[in-house]
Amino acid sequence: MIGKLVKSNSHTDYICQIYGTGEVESPPKADAYAFGSFVRIPLGEDAGALIGIVYDTMLLNPEFGTLGPRLSPEPDLAVFSPDYLAEKVTLVGIKAVGMVDGAGSVTQGVPPLAAHIDAPIVALDDAGVRAFHQMPDGRVQIGYAPVLLGQAHPLARHLLMCVLDRLRMLFPEAAAHLDVVRHELTWQAYLGPLGGNARGAR
Repeated sequence: MIGKLVKSNSHTDYICQIYGTGEVESPPKADAYAFGSFVRIPLGEDAGALIGIVYDTMLLNPEFGTLGPRLSPEPDLAVFSPDYLAEKVTLVGIKAVGMVDGAGSVTQGVPPLAAHIDAPIVALDDAGVRAFHQMPDGRVQIGYAPVLLGQAHPLARHLLMCVLDRLRMLFPEAAAHLDVVRHELTWQAYLGPLGGNARGAR
């Protein structure tokens, strides 16, 4: 587990608090919740799990901006007031892009169910990512692309390109088709803001 769900901004937008030192035996390494990482959010019982993608990172430090000297140096606070240090946390934004039900059936896009507060967030390994994207006939599906591109976030296209890069490694047989999609997104992300005539001028 990399953390727990502490907040939701919408039906598909969640905030996860990453476990820190002292909260779990082995705190997760940074690459476990890197930008574009896939995660699994169990729904409990036999309801399956939501599948999400890390799209943002926020560092919370309540100490920033406080005035006046400390009554105790930080090493002493670790001994006498450990909860004080625990207030410094790393939060990540997670976009739910589908779910896997109790029988293993995959649904991509806006999931019908929502997660609950304190739900554990688990990093999804390569096998899990493959299972979420591979159709019964072997083709690769990315039916949640409109969900990612539709969110009001400046890194939405970059997030989808990051996903495509990982899928390209997991599905080398589909590399040519994935490259076509990535090329179009690259143009939109880097040249689109320059104006609609930029493409025609090439």
